[in-house]
Amino acid sequence: MRQWPKIALGDVLCRSSEPAVCVPDAEYDEVTIRLWGKGVISRGKVRGADVTTPRRVVRANQLILSKIDARNGAIGLVPHELDGAIVSNDFPSFEFAESRQLDPAFMGWMVRSRHFVDLCKAASEGTTNRVRIKEDRFLAQQIVLPPLAEQQAIVSRLDTLADKVRQVNERLDAIERDADRLLAVRFRDAIAGAPVRPMAEVAPLVRREIAIDLEGIYPELGIRSFGKGTFHKPPLTGADVGTKRLFSIEPGDLLFSNVFAWEGAIAVAQPEDAGRCGSHRFITCRVNPEITSPEFLRYYFLTDAGLEKIGEASPGGAGRNRTLGLEKLMAIEVPIPPLARQRTFDALQAKVAALKARHTTIRQANDALIPAMLERVFSEAH
Repeated sequence: MRQWPKIALGDVLCRSSEPAVCVPDAEYDEVTIRLWGKGVISRGKVRGADVTTPRRVVRANQLILSKIDARNGAIGLVPHELDGAIVSNDFPSFEFAESRQLDPAFMGWMVRSRHFVDLCKAASEGTTNRVRIKEDRFLAQQIVLPPLAEQQAIVSRLDTLADKVRQVNERLDAIERDADRLLAVRFRDAIAGAPVRPMAEVAPLVRREIAIDLEGIYPELGIRSFGKGTFHKPPLTGADVGTKRLFSIEPGDLLFSNVFAWEGAIAVAQPEDAGRCGSHRFITCRVNPEITSPEFLRYYFLTDAGLEKIGEASPGGAGRNRTLGLEKLMAIEVPIPPLARQRTFDALQAKVAALKARHTTIRQANDALIPAMLERVFSEAH
């Protein structure tokens, strides 16, 4: 591979400049490009009447890049479903001028390699926040180009690997969907005929306010939406805290974000969250372990029925205007089946969580296969 000849990009790429003539009543896809080789996609439809600045048309299998983010891997091939989509001048696209020398699919893989991203960085200039790729400099960059037959063999190997990666991820997704369906059925069975009790009785509010020391360090905790658990924020200094009130969090606390609980920002504090704190926007509840468990209540509040009650207790408009009221939360009635039945369900929850954790490890290893192959194929030649 080290003997592959080098060729300037301008020898195989030709700038496309097909103007877009938009019909007022028609709709057109606008193109955007994900970073780090994640693909060329539609950012949505736009009516021709709403297009007020010049646009160009892109065609399937053209190479397209973002002038601003090509140095961050925003480059790829236009997929067939976006043939005829429109772009602004910030997204130059290129035809392949010599198909006997270069297979577009080979270029589609090459641009996802770290070496090609470095090439785009070398072709970019400008000050902070205004760094843009220079097309003439980009087209002057040289790439190694094996014979067409070897390009096609490389594409075949990479396509085969990508298909296997996709199949593994789809299989993991299917297993997790089955596990989630099982949890839903078991939870439905667990609460069937169960009495309900208000949150004030089973998981009352706790507020452990922290006395702020200007010299102190206060690591914060965050809650992800859609039931995705907690995460660790950078620590605050006492001076950073200012007049904000902070409250300590303990493992086992049932946590709600008062502004995003309606979209599932609900979690249970984990052992690794010990020593963290939350702002006044955190609602912290401590369950009575003789009645229920935080994991059981968390699951309930993330069901459709639970989120509906949280929504009703969070009046207001969209986003931060929807605030979960403390009194309204405490008045919500939750199903409380026998404790033994709850513990059986929690044990199943733990098994599903462990399964998903193993799947995360598998996915990380699986998703690393293609970057490793790209590194091996394209970097060694340079």
